[in-house]
Amino acid sequence: MGDPRLWQQARLVERFDRPDLHALIADMEETMHHLDGAGLAAPQIGVGLRVVIFGVECNPRYPDAELVPRTVLINPVLTPLSAAIEEGWEGCLSVPGLRGWVPRWRNLRYTGFDAVGRPIDRTVAGFHARVVQHECDHLDGILYPMRIRDFSRFGFVDELFPNGGAGAVE
Repeated sequence: MGDPRLWQQARLVERFDRPDLHALIADMEETMHHLDGAGLAAPQIGVGLRVVIFGVECNPRYPDAELVPRTVLINPVLTPLSAAIEEGWEGCLSVPGLRGWVPRWRNLRYTGFDAVGRPIDRTVAGFHARVVQHECDHLDGILYPMRIRDFSRFGFVDELFPNGGAGAVE
């Protein structure tokens, strides 16, 4: 947090299935897995393109999380399917050591493309919807603390969860 690239609007990917795009995705996947993250956006590693990756199968940081399929999502568009909002704990690899209680749409549809340009169109809810929203916020220069409504529920992980825990998007 503090890197000006994290506040910028990311650019659309105009051409798919290119070696540099595949290299970016490989770098993002390596970074995400190394840090046990649930997702990562290209701006988080200094690349201003509308590319996010996410997925949770068996992650020690999210022992109770529902399965989120490994996804490369390029040029995403999110559409809420109702006005229902769900709040939950989130953290971020770009805001290390902190957690906050963040409102997100409960149900949404997301569309976009994979690395070779095939369309993606999914309707999701719950944790999956939260992960997608968190990562796509990065593409618009939004970090999760900007969405927090109650700052009494924002702080350092060790203070908020002195006995461990803190299963949150990151």
